[in-house]
Amino acid sequence: MANNKMLVDERQRNLGNFIVGRLLPFREKRQVGPFTFIDHMGPAQLGPGNYFDVDQHPHIGLSTLTYLFEGAIEHRDSMGSVQVVQPGDVGFMTAGKGVAHTERTPSAFRDGTSHIIHGYQIWVALPKELEEMEPRFNFYPASSLPKWKENNCEVVLVAGEAFGQKSPLVGYSPLFMVDIKATEDTHLDLGKKIKGEVAFVIVRGGIDLEGERVEQGQMLVSKTRDHCTMEIKKGTRLLIFGGEPLPEERFLLWNFVSSDRERLKEARQLWQEGKFPRVPDDQTYIPFP
Repeated sequence: MANNKMLVDERQRNLGNFIVGRLLPFREKRQVGPFTFIDHMGPAQLGPGNYFDVDQHPHIGLSTLTYLFEGAIEHRDSMGSVQVVQPGDVGFMTAGKGVAHTERTPSAFRDGTSHIIHGYQIWVALPKELEEMEPRFNFYPASSLPKWKENNCEVVLVAGEAFGQKSPLVGYSPLFMVDIKATEDTHLDLGKKIKGEVAFVIVRGGIDLEGERVEQGQMLVSKTRDHCTMEIKKGTRLLIFGGEPLPEERFLLWNFVSSDRERLKEARQLWQEGKFPRVPDDQTYIPFP
């Protein structure tokens, strides 16, 4: 592996009744641009007795980004937001000074049949001056995201700016997230189409990137800015994400992200004492581990 690249395999994590593949953070790299956490959900079969149910839990200092390929997740939060996120949609919750939320299989999918859940859940750290902003929830339906064809690829700009396009989900610092599907064997030169640090997550298939082979379930982080050339096989699907690194170090404690370690301890105490805002009509509670 060249010293300007890092290859990472998914690491399994158990979320109770659901296994995810964690890609970020890892020991040698805590962030890629402002992206500080990425979990790969599925593909997994859900059905009676085995639904996607994440009880009420808190966040500070970050935005959560939910992006699905299959299935659906119902988001509810302490601001009163209720939204079902389906394939191609983006749910974007900004925690700021503090929010609690739940994520569950919607009632329409609890009909006794089985279905597949597959997608990614991502955290994006907020700039220091916005870490204590008021929380908010934004929803971007699939129809609102820029889509186009390029070099035998179907491209969706999920967030930020890339390829000369701009997503309605801009974010709070320079970033990008791009979904690419190859309809034929092809060559793609990113050149100056992206700016900042970049990571390639292989959802299906594989790519050859400047002498490195990256397979399904792996992530390649490149330290070389503005210069990435890859060969993609037909049927491959990948996510490209990254952006400009935040100037200050970020610290993580459970579901909290902050540039201040003391703020993390304060958030933990507030959650343990039941002083966080709560999701309306929901009595569930995930204790601090």
